[in-house]
Amino acid sequence: MEPSQPDPQQLAQFLRLLQGWGVSQLPQAGAASPVQPQPQAHAAASPGASLHSTPAEETVVNKPSSVSSGSSQAASSGSQAAVQLSLLGSTPAPGASGGLWEEPPLPPEKRPQALQELAQQIARCTRCPEPVATRTQTVPGVGNPNARLCFLGEAPGADEDRLGEPFVGRAGQLLNRIIQACGMKREDVYIFNVLKCRPPGNRTPTESEAANCWPFLLRQLQIIRPEFICCLGAVAARTLLNTKAPMGRLRGKVHLFQGIKVVVTYHPAYLLRNPNAKRQTWEDMKLLLREMGLPIPERKED
Repeated sequence: MEPSQPDPQQLAQFLRLLQGWGVSQLPQAGAASPVQPQPQAHAAASPGASLHSTPAEETVVNKPSSVSSGSSQAASSGSQAAVQLSLLGSTPAPGASGGLWEEPPLPPEKRPQALQELAQQIARCTRCPEPVATRTQTVPGVGNPNARLCFLGEAPGADEDRLGEPFVGRAGQLLNRIIQACGMKREDVYIFNVLKCRPPGNRTPTESEAANCWPFLLRQLQIIRPEFICCLGAVAARTLLNTKAPMGRLRGKVHLFQGIKVVVTYHPAYLLRNPNAKRQTWEDMKLLLREMGLPIPERKED
């Protein structure tokens, strides 16, 4: 009986999963596999699982499992020989001992250069056909390479696409005011998005686009080593925490991602459309400040 050919979409999903686990090359058929099983921090954990240490905390150990449908053609063409995956360095296996910090931290003075090199890799990325075809430039991130706190948004907009910097439009101005209300400056934190390219028409990013950008996001976190992440909006929170939970269940608690404390709040663009939600956002910021051990300034209405 002739051996059945692998389904291209399933193969593409498998390759994307391996990519998130740090596998940079697959051998030819019949060759000894260089891939060694990774030790699991929790025996019951499987890729994609969420482990709840307390009712108020969630440990998330995996990346989004979605795969771009456009990647199936490339995966099929390379299925009979060695498949080279374009990786950004060592990305840890979900749940592996050491997690995201398995690699030694970069010295603080070397982090700006590492982020610059990563930005150059991002600029060469062509994984997502639609954003690549319409982008002016990529938008990697901006801020303090040694920040304790990162703000993670959804995707660049028109202003960000034009200037190459995240959160520079009206939503960015509101984010600046939120950061200032917390007693910090924009230069103190690091700001980036799930997607590094503007989706056409500012549409919501697809799950496959988020999956394609996931290694970039992980590498940024590996370089910066933040203690805290503030997810701005549902796309950022669901991507980072690998969940489909609504904002109402994500807000108001501290989550964990690879040892990083994560607080979820509304995206500034949402606040521009729904000003009444600013009070809830301030409650989220107070939760974040308490976790960071910082004083809570008196809020000024704006």
